[in-house]
Amino acid sequence: MTEERLDFKQMCARFEVTPRTLRHYEYIELLAPEREGRARFYGPREIARMTLILRGRRFGFSLEEVRQWLELYDADPEGETQQKAWVELADRQLAVLDEQRRELDEVIDELKRLRDATAGPFA
Repeated sequence: MTEERLDFKQMCARFEVTPRTLRHYEYIELLAPEREGRARFYGPREIARMTLILRGRRFGFSLEEVRQWLELYDADPEGETQQKAWVELADRQLAVLDEQRRELDEVIDELKRLRDATAGPFA
């Protein structure tokens, strides 16, 4: 059984990211592809890291927070430290997202009230 290896173009397509994004993640050392001449190849480790990076971004984590979490795994492959850090990060981010949702609900309610008040004579 061979390990999956993606070239640069395949990696961009697989994760639906731009070449600029992929190069940026490499530049800030979140990813370290194998190099053969000018070609870059991404093995299982880099594919897994990219999955975690994009998941972290979707959840609203900064790239620096994602980096710290990934570095914990490198330092502790057993994962205990990483799991503990993840729970703390997740709790903190959940609080931020709950506050954003509360604020968004207030804005939506206010906009609906304004729309209804304005549309009243035209309805």
